[in-house]
Amino acid sequence: PLEKESGSRRRERDLSPSQWDWDCQATRRRLEELYFHEQDSANSDDIRNFWAFFERLRRFQSRKSEGKAGGERAEPAPATTGLDLPPCYDPRYRINLAVPSGSRRWEDARIPRECLSQFRAAFLHYLDFNQKQNFAKLAKIQRERAALPIAQYRERLLRAVAEHQVVVVAGDTGCGKSTQVPQFLLAAGYSHVACSQPRRIACVSLAKRVAVESLQQYGNQVGYQIRFESSRSLATRILFLTEGLLLRQVQREPTLPGYRVLIADEVHERHLHGDFLLGVLRRLLPARPDLKLVLMSATINIRLFSQYFGGAPVLQVPGRIFPISVIYQPIPKEEATTAGKWGKSERLDPLPYLCVLQAIDHKYPPEERGDLLVFLSGVAEIGAVLEAAQAYAARTQRWIVLPLHSTLSVAEQDKVFDMPPPGVRKCILSTNIAETSVTIDGVRFVLDSGKVKEMSYDPQGKLQRLQEFWISRASAEQRKGRAGRTGPGVCYRLYAESDYDAFSPYPVPEIQRVALDALVLQLKSMGLGDPRTFPFLEPPPLSSLEMAMRYLKAQGALDEAEELTPIGTLLAQLPVDVVVGKMLVLGALFGLAEPILSVAAVLSVPSPFLRPAHPDPDRAAARRPLESPHGDPLTLLNLFNQWVQVKSERGGNSRKWCRRRGLEEHRLYEATNLRRQFQELLRDHRLLEEASNQPSDSYSRQSRHRERRELRQLWRSHAKAEGRKRKVLRLQDGADASSGEEEEKDGGTRRKGESSIDIQDVKFKLRHDVAKLQAVSSSVLSSSQFTLLKLVLCRGLYPQLALPDHLNSGRKDSDQIFHTKTKQGVVLHPTSVFATSPELLHAKEGPERGGTKDPAEGLSHHHQLLAFVSLLETNKPYLVNCVRVPALPVLLLFSRSLDTSADCARLVADGWLDIVIPDADSALRLLSMALQLRTAWEKLLHQLLEGRGEDSGRRPSSRDVSALTQGLLEFLQMEVPYRLRQLTGLEKQNLYVGPQTMAAAPRLPGLFQGMEMKPDEVKGGHKVTEFLTYNCLATDTDLYSDCLRSFWTCPYCDLHMPFTPLERMCHESACRPPEGPPEEATESSSKPSALHRSYHCDLCQQDFTFTPTEILRHKKQH
Repeated sequence: PLEKESGSRRRERDLSPSQWDWDCQATRRRLEELYFHEQDSANSDDIRNFWAFFERLRRFQSRKSEGKAGGERAEPAPATTGLDLPPCYDPRYRINLAVPSGSRRWEDARIPRECLSQFRAAFLHYLDFNQKQNFAKLAKIQRERAALPIAQYRERLLRAVAEHQVVVVAGDTGCGKSTQVPQFLLAAGYSHVACSQPRRIACVSLAKRVAVESLQQYGNQVGYQIRFESSRSLATRILFLTEGLLLRQVQREPTLPGYRVLIADEVHERHLHGDFLLGVLRRLLPARPDLKLVLMSATINIRLFSQYFGGAPVLQVPGRIFPISVIYQPIPKEEATTAGKWGKSERLDPLPYLCVLQAIDHKYPPEERGDLLVFLSGVAEIGAVLEAAQAYAARTQRWIVLPLHSTLSVAEQDKVFDMPPPGVRKCILSTNIAETSVTIDGVRFVLDSGKVKEMSYDPQGKLQRLQEFWISRASAEQRKGRAGRTGPGVCYRLYAESDYDAFSPYPVPEIQRVALDALVLQLKSMGLGDPRTFPFLEPPPLSSLEMAMRYLKAQGALDEAEELTPIGTLLAQLPVDVVVGKMLVLGALFGLAEPILSVAAVLSVPSPFLRPAHPDPDRAAARRPLESPHGDPLTLLNLFNQWVQVKSERGGNSRKWCRRRGLEEHRLYEATNLRRQFQELLRDHRLLEEASNQPSDSYSRQSRHRERRELRQLWRSHAKAEGRKRKVLRLQDGADASSGEEEEKDGGTRRKGESSIDIQDVKFKLRHDVAKLQAVSSSVLSSSQFTLLKLVLCRGLYPQLALPDHLNSGRKDSDQIFHTKTKQGVVLHPTSVFATSPELLHAKEGPERGGTKDPAEGLSHHHQLLAFVSLLETNKPYLVNCVRVPALPVLLLFSRSLDTSADCARLVADGWLDIVIPDADSALRLLSMALQLRTAWEKLLHQLLEGRGEDSGRRPSSRDVSALTQGLLEFLQMEVPYRLRQLTGLEKQNLYVGPQTMAAAPRLPGLFQGMEMKPDEVKGGHKVTEFLTYNCLATDTDLYSDCLRSFWTCPYCDLHMPFTPLERMCHESACRPPEGPPEEATESSSKPSALHRSYHCDLCQQDFTFTPTEILRHKKQH
């Protein structure tokens, strides 16, 4: 066998290169191992590109050497002259690269030396070709940089920065300020330059472009940092990051010692974080005289920024804009929207937009390059135009229609930067994200709808409104400018010139139209003092600040002195809404951290449910098993857990699973990242125990290490291929974008003849321990844990409650309406599980069948309320993300204001929900239990927050938590029939008895556990706790019914006589022996009549509420 093997080797070595089979896969693999051993041969684009180059080179050499006997010359023999020159010239001698030879591995490769020599020569030519290509690209980049308008102002900019601490750069669209100014400053010696951007997509795209221009495409001197993703390292010198992240860094390091220059880009957009950041930096600059600040803006309201920083110098740079012709094509009002049933306008009419596509097709031949950028107000409008435009594109084969908005996945957004094939144009349907933050090359036509959707906040109704507005003149000019970046352009405006003249000059700053709760909380946590005196660029309405302060006090984040409470300090660290932050803290208290982390994460990202233009029964059927009958947060929990299970299965295709159910997987990836961030924050604050990330056994550790190494190799291969060049779109790419779904190839690096790589899945497995996530998501909650989970969710969301309308039983399921404290007639959001399955709301509603004889009285054990995450108004007010909860226990446990009648059978919660419990004894028993549970809950929560970072002795004991849990579960299981309704406006005006001249407060130790009762000077009655006021409700019953007595025998003194319920309760409290346990009789009372008054007995030293007759009887007992 050895002789045969050596013979075959000799025959192989005797073959000439012309006889050698270069297409043999085994030969190619051996050569790849020799020359590309540092690369992954299965995925490297370099290897594929080399073999394509090799085939072209062989064909070229064969044609060149047709008249010669040999092909490629072998290695030239060494020269014999003294100069050591070769005897003849070879083109390889121009190559300034070398490949090492003589390796022992090459001798063992079973490849003839002459063939190896030819391969080495081809490999050198390939490297030289690549080097020349890169040099040509570099020269082109340098020419483009020098041609930018900002290049002529480089010296003036650097001189201004050297002489002043703050400089304003005002540049029109296309002047190059965003990419060039950071490079100018770094080259001038300012190390560690940070550039803030309002949007994440701008951070990533700018970092990539600057990295290419500065020859750092595969280096780490240029990086970006956005939420959940960062390419920053210790070597990073230019960092692009979002405004929100820069504010978080100021929160941790108030003086920002890691930066020499801060660039605030796009400050003219006036985002909430951007305006707040400018105020923070203005306060920071005196403490950091070495810190330079450069504000970059479009030429909009420049004087405002300059004056805000004490007359900072302004450097105005003209934009590189070609002539743009403006065509006004106003839409007649009767055609503006498509009328639906009852004459309501429902969907945007796409016809005016199609007319512009047709006009471009007729006027401009397809050989003339130029894409169309359409500005629409929102995602729904994009969907309406997308559907019609794709039908037109399919018919003409001359357009690729692509959507662009922030809720799309990164892969879908990146499509707009790719090139269309020859003779085809791109039509990009975008929100205002393309107005300033994203620059798309090749746009020649702009179609401006003149509309924008902005979120505003109504502090009175406590709801967010997503409303459509006309844009400002400044925004209109920004949009127009997008058409003139690469050549003469055309801007179509779907409004009249008179409308344009009537537009406001600048957009309304976001700080003047949104809720300021998170801003005030962050401002307080940074120690910046009173928000009312903070030096904002343009102050927000004082009413919005006051409303935010009151809201944070009600949520327990601020105390009465407007200082942060322990829970407020923690909530300020969490990048979420206050109510979601409260859920996380409460989940840690009750040992429900894992499910609460998942719920909080999915509630903090946009809904993953896609809304198709037309109903899809298959999609609805596939979603059905995920739906929870208890509400949307728990449906989202089911969805997240099931998705993690699919991700953890070997060979599980999560993209296919999501597409079948109409889910945007990108949102679930984002929720997973957010969940991990929440978990780390809770561990940092000692609310969760540190968990070991290392597997227990060595085999698991090795497997995990091997898997991570392979994943990192896939990630590097994708990153290198991604930065290679722009892709060429196909006509099908536009048709696949109709619903925001991703193709099989999206997010990966799929090529012809190559398996698909889901790069999002690779990143997911690199960032997270999938095995631990799978273990957490597969654990099943017990019934008591699930009940407690709903209670924790409700406490976090309180007081965001909605009451079903009393006439809902007679309405169609789709017409169910609800009422909140501040907004009447709200409906369920179409994505809610209760909107798609409204029968869930009727599962336990209605009067008790075995209770009262008259169902019309409305007595029931099972009245329900909907706790909701947010109230959103578009064309109508919607409840978003609802969970149904039992009304009476929730109101008794969580209400901020609880007012009672004298017998406590009537309660009013938060001044708008009226509860009547006919059985006064049951009412007193429930109220007494609620007071005890609330006291215990607040005590344990205080211990949890105060005991962080200290000895475990101050933290809540597991015994106390268990006792509270058991008490809450027992309380929720108590069934008492009651009536629930909303108070009318007139009833609210006459709700309280008002302040009265009263004697000493009655002492009712059995009910209020010895709490001191003080007269309430506003409502009347007596204030027992911060939330409970006793006997303050006015009554419309007559005096006779208040004085009704029934005979009763005291179990302690055997006194037998008629008593009202309150007289009975007071007498029993007085007669009960001090050492005896509290009896249930102290948990009942009834409303005192006008004949009652307070009486103090000097003999027995007790306080009573007696009528004159009872006072005489009591004296006779002594």
